[in-house]
Amino acid sequence: MNWLSLIKDYTLYLTIERGLSDNSIKSYERDVLKLYNYFENSSPININKSEVQEFIYDLSKKVNPRSQARVISGLRSFFDYLIFENYREDNPLDLIETPKIGLKLPDALTEEEINLLIAHIDLSHPQGERNKTIIELIYGCGLRVSELINLKLSDLFLEEGFIRVLGKGDKYRFVPIHISTSNLLVTYIQNFRKQETPIKEDEDIIFLNRRGKRLTRQMIFIVLKNLASITNLKKKIGPHTLRHSFATHLLQNGADLRVIQQLLGHESITTTEIYVHLDRKYLQEVVEKYHPRK
Repeated sequence: MNWLSLIKDYTLYLTIERGLSDNSIKSYERDVLKLYNYFENSSPININKSEVQEFIYDLSKKVNPRSQARVISGLRSFFDYLIFENYREDNPLDLIETPKIGLKLPDALTEEEINLLIAHIDLSHPQGERNKTIIELIYGCGLRVSELINLKLSDLFLEEGFIRVLGKGDKYRFVPIHISTSNLLVTYIQNFRKQETPIKEDEDIIFLNRRGKRLTRQMIFIVLKNLASITNLKKKIGPHTLRHSFATHLLQNGADLRVIQQLLGHESITTTEIYVHLDRKYLQEVVEKYHPRK
């Protein structure tokens, strides 16, 4: 069994057995391809621990600890798959330590900074209303960029106050939408979206470019980057910054962490708990309010 055949089977396994998203699968695939490029003349079935250590050592000289940790995690998954398929009996990465990278706190904007971004959108531009609706929707519902660009007209249940979102692992969740965001979305669809002529496969997609195709992730990043430049905002921002800000502001205003977990579509509460570290003042207020000895 050669490398490329195994990698192809592995990606099918990630799709069918684990139900991962396309972006996650591509990330895992890139990690394995790094190993393939290093050991092209060897079989992954026969690679031993010392050889993998050599690869990791070489990798550490080229990438930062966070990227190194991600690659190690991806390769560990690949070798677990080989064991699962009875190609190997051991995982050569089991005893290899992942670099300690510390806690990476997500960036978050203040409400004033978000309002500033939105205020600087040029609504006279043909895509101005679309871009404003996009930013309000990501921030107002805490969407991932992949969830935003794939959102469909048939996913809208605005009379009931919800939108249906296809998240990681192709799992749907219903997210409440605030009336102000809902009204903005309806206005965009009725007055601007109808002016576009979508290609056949994107007829149900809400946000389109001038050629009638769904937007790319890169396009959303560009829109936000340009706005940050216009407003002279020094923070590095992207779609995930708006999502983090949504969660952070909910927490600061007293929302329960379990509710935030459901809204964000986090499988584990541990992922959501990172937001607790953003605001020590909030933690102090919770202790003072609920401590049994107050």
